[in-house]
Amino acid sequence: MDWKEVLRRRLATPNTDPNNQKSEQELKDEEMDLFTKYYSEWKGGRKNTNELYKTIPRFYYRLPAEDEVLLQKLREESRAVFLQRKSRELLDNEELQNLWFLLDKHQTPPMIGEEAMINYENFLKVGEKAGPKCKQFFTAKVFAKLLHTDSYGRISIMQFFNYVMRKVWLHQTRIGLSLYDVAGQGYLRESDLENYILELIPTLPQLDGLEKSFYSFYVCTAVRKFFFFLDPLRTGKIKIQDILACSFLDDLLELRDEELSKESQETNWFSAPSALRVYGQYLNLDKDHNGMLSKEELSRYGTATMTNVFLDRVFQECLTYDGEMDYKTYLDFVLALENRKEPAALQYIFKLLDIENKGYLNVFSLNYFFRAIQELMKIHGQDPVSFQDVKVNFSFNVYNITSKHYCVNIR
Repeated sequence: MDWKEVLRRRLATPNTDPNNQKSEQELKDEEMDLFTKYYSEWKGGRKNTNELYKTIPRFYYRLPAEDEVLLQKLREESRAVFLQRKSRELLDNEELQNLWFLLDKHQTPPMIGEEAMINYENFLKVGEKAGPKCKQFFTAKVFAKLLHTDSYGRISIMQFFNYVMRKVWLHQTRIGLSLYDVAGQGYLRESDLENYILELIPTLPQLDGLEKSFYSFYVCTAVRKFFFFLDPLRTGKIKIQDILACSFLDDLLELRDEELSKESQETNWFSAPSALRVYGQYLNLDKDHNGMLSKEELSRYGTATMTNVFLDRVFQECLTYDGEMDYKTYLDFVLALENRKEPAALQYIFKLLDIENKGYLNVFSLNYFFRAIQELMKIHGQDPVSFQDVKVNFSFNVYNITSKHYCVNIR
């Protein structure tokens, strides 16, 4: 008989013995005991009907709380051991040199100019001799990736070796960044990335000339670029995978080159001249020397041609302190204006132009900003452009901004 029916009948049967009357609490306790008994039997029987329940692995492990010191220490130690093991699996310099020797020894003639080539048969032979650490690189998939237009079906030894070097570098960098991942969740917070770059500075010869008093401002300048472009939702954290996938880390580590040209330094956001330029501009704009920029001070940025309407929107949408902008907010502003073709910069500017927060720009929004531009042109003695010309030009263009695909529509 079903346990629900037994329970229902038991509760429905009146107790007619006056000497055996039970209190209301006793009846409730008995009811709960019966319910627990039959529910446990039903649950146990249900569990036994499906053997898969015994093999499904646990997929959620909660993070230890702040007061669980022992669990936190255990987690930190286990992550450290894991990263050390992963680091030992990577090729060291001696093993890379041995790999290059084997590749050079098994090259397949004829050479293309000075380019040494290797066919698939010799490729597999090198894989057998190179050792277990290299096994992941000697696969048909890797060979096919590097196979281009060689009529003999060979790949370039140099291209393959560069591929291996790049892979090893990426894994080394991933492990290095993971050491700063305090939460152990695969992302870095702003403070984590600041610590990473601060400890990286002594290893970059191109930054030897920086004074230690400027380190905090340099770190802020460098970290801001990562977060402006890689954290569009402003969550305060960036995936380590995204850091490795973008070119910013390459630009930063390029400063290890002691012979880096002056032109390369000027175009590299992370170089000492670039950081000093941006911070110097900020200091020059700060006329009252309070460490913040007012709207009037920011109006002198660049060629001092920004309209009051646009500046009003900047201070309305951006984070300010008592109506003034700090250095981090200024860096976002500079990054947006200096990289106007990038999705993150377009999103930043679009947010300023969308005065009604509708997700699109209408005639009113465009005309609102254009009237201020016309007035500025008159002040400078220039003939103002007709707004109709601007409207017609916009009507033939649709701009997709970021992965959200914001559209600039004239309505």
